[in-house]
Amino acid sequence: MELDRQSELAALRPDLLRFARLQLRDAGAAEDAVQETLLAALVGSQHFESRSSYKTWLIAILRNKIIDIIRGQSREVSASSLADDEAGDDLLAESLFDRGGHWQSAAKPGRWADPEASFEQRQFWIVFEACLDHLPAKTARVFMMREFLGLETEEICKETGISSSNCWVVLHRARTGLRTCLETRWFAGAGA
Repeated sequence: MELDRQSELAALRPDLLRFARLQLRDAGAAEDAVQETLLAALVGSQHFESRSSYKTWLIAILRNKIIDIIRGQSREVSASSLADDEAGDDLLAESLFDRGGHWQSAAKPGRWADPEASFEQRQFWIVFEACLDHLPAKTARVFMMREFLGLETEEICKETGISSSNCWVVLHRARTGLRTCLETRWFAGAGA
């Protein structure tokens, strides 16, 4: 059983790392957060009650680690945050879409028949992540801080150095961009 859990952790590690990198914008800090998450999961595996998926439980642990890091960071800028991080984001998009923005035949999701059932489909979340990756990096980060990490506007503004009104504009643009992408890549174009 322990070996199964370790291999499951290894399989989920890339997803956790991508989530942490998006939020922290520092590869070292993201790696540390994921390592702490995996250690906490191994040590506290008896606390997993199977009321959600194992991945959901891990992301909840990682979410708390990221919030702690964001709240504890000083205002200094790390060298790795200045590096161009779009190359990694483009890899996922290239694996899903061709140069014309159309689905790769192997990545094309199935037809959406039932909205509630489709919402829980793994394919939906793959498309959602691809759409999120198509947003500008700062827009995606602000959206994730608000909607996935649950940070308040004041905390987001402090961390990103933007005004409250700018934050609301960025959130609006993120939601509009995600809606447009999901409408064309999932809802309308999924089975066509």
